[in-house]
Amino acid sequence: MRTQTKHTQENLTPKDAHRILAEGNSRFVQNVKAQRNLQDQVFETSKGQYPFAVVLSCIDSRVPAELVFDQGIGDIFSVRVAGNIVNPDVLGSMEYACKVAGSKIVVVLGHSKCGAVTAACNNVELGNITALLSKIKPAVDAIKKNDDPMDEPTIEEVAALNVALSIDRIRNESSILADMEFDGDIEIVGALYDVSNGFVKFM
Repeated sequence: MRTQTKHTQENLTPKDAHRILAEGNSRFVQNVKAQRNLQDQVFETSKGQYPFAVVLSCIDSRVPAELVFDQGIGDIFSVRVAGNIVNPDVLGSMEYACKVAGSKIVVVLGHSKCGAVTAACNNVELGNITALLSKIKPAVDAIKKNDDPMDEPTIEEVAALNVALSIDRIRNESSILADMEFDGDIEIVGALYDVSNGFVKFM
């Protein structure tokens, strides 16, 4: 599979970018990798990079974006932070990826059995983790019905809502990305990765 070039990137639409990621995940689930020479890609991308997508995902070791979407070197910008939360640094990274470097899609990728989401649901407080988990709390508060411990299905509901709220923050707090989406230059979409089978479900 070829490395992204300025020409191929410019000729992709947001819909194309979405399709490429979905097809890549399908290959991953089937354990059929696209043929690519990573050493060649190292050499080719040393001259410049033209990723077609930016993926905001969790730091969870089971969810490496390049692998679950079967992409090579130079294909995607990968932004990783526990709980796939949004803050000014994340927004700046996405703005660079799309407005400056030409990416066509922003994916907020949550996942099942997320430790950060579970910790937020359990009111964990510890050092700097407390401030990070506070960004997941709006999703917890919207789902939580009482003071009883939350069961696993309810925690998964929080994970899905957390993705949706992260997308809301992107649109509300980045006029650059919101305008690009409005103009049809990019797509902003949520997705959930199932750690039990490797499948990504776009929302």
